[in-house]
Amino acid sequence: MADNLWDYRPTCGHRTGLDLTGWSVMATDGFVRRVDEHTEEVGDAYLVLDGGAWNLGKPLIPASAVVRCEPEERTIRLALTRGQVEDAPQHLSETDRADGQHRDDVVAYFVEAARSR
Repeated sequence: MADNLWDYRPTCGHRTGLDLTGWSVMATDGFVRRVDEHTEEVGDAYLVLDGGAWNLGKPLIPASAVVRCEPEERTIRLALTRGQVEDAPQHLSETDRADGQHRDDVVAYFVEAARSR
């Protein structure tokens, strides 16, 4: 993943202002979910995926996990497996995200995910 976990890779094709809501998200081993919400704030960009078929929570995916944006297909490709996405830390409320420990946990998870590839 990119040096800064919270920024899109310069080569992924993400364009500022592009609404990713509803786009399909593909892991390295297939379709995972759709984008429920996202932010492109520099240094704090991420995707929140929908709850899936069984509403199992909404994984928080840092922007650096995005390998490629494909606007024609409305698809995002990640440098993660489906299992890594499903096991990813969940998106929390604004209040809960203010807790520095949650952000540290998210960083630790994705640093380890990058190492295990």
